[in-house]
Amino acid sequence: MGVNIKKVAKKAGGYQYLLMVMRHAKTKQSSPDGDFARPLTDKGDKQAKKMAKGLVKVDLVPDRIAASSAQRAQETLEIMLKYLGDQPKVDSHKSLYEDGVQAIWDQLAQSKDKTHRLMVLGHEPTLSVTCQWLASPASDPGLLDLLNVGLSPASIAIFGANKPLKDWCTHEADLLAFIRPKDLD
Repeated sequence: MGVNIKKVAKKAGGYQYLLMVMRHAKTKQSSPDGDFARPLTDKGDKQAKKMAKGLVKVDLVPDRIAASSAQRAQETLEIMLKYLGDQPKVDSHKSLYEDGVQAIWDQLAQSKDKTHRLMVLGHEPTLSVTCQWLASPASDPGLLDLLNVGLSPASIAIFGANKPLKDWCTHEADLLAFIRPKDLD
């Protein structure tokens, strides 16, 4: 199932506010320093680069990125920022590693009205569970089914709504797309 990223961008352009929920890129199985310190693999480096280039190509660069402070999320972020440029305001939060779904809702609640495109960069299963809570039942059923499978490394779920992110409630945002690195080949 391929994704036409240009069609995704066009669809996203119909919304005032976007949330991009992204899982970190592919990681090594373990680290001697524990789970928090697991680094990316070479494949993960390539995935992060591909996803960033895809977002830039269709002008879907976030205004703000809230990232987990775990090493794999930070490495994903660093690679992406090489392509996303200086536009996104970036902040890192250990809560996006430790505090589950509530940490993502907190990021939405703290968003200013001028933030029209927020990316949350974090971990499974928290991301897919949050996406299930966010998605409007009117969203494409095929996309909703993909949320049940979860976000694979470096995948992005894109949501849209016409009210500020801080005002989003459960099941109110339209799930617009589910993009994986292989969709950008």
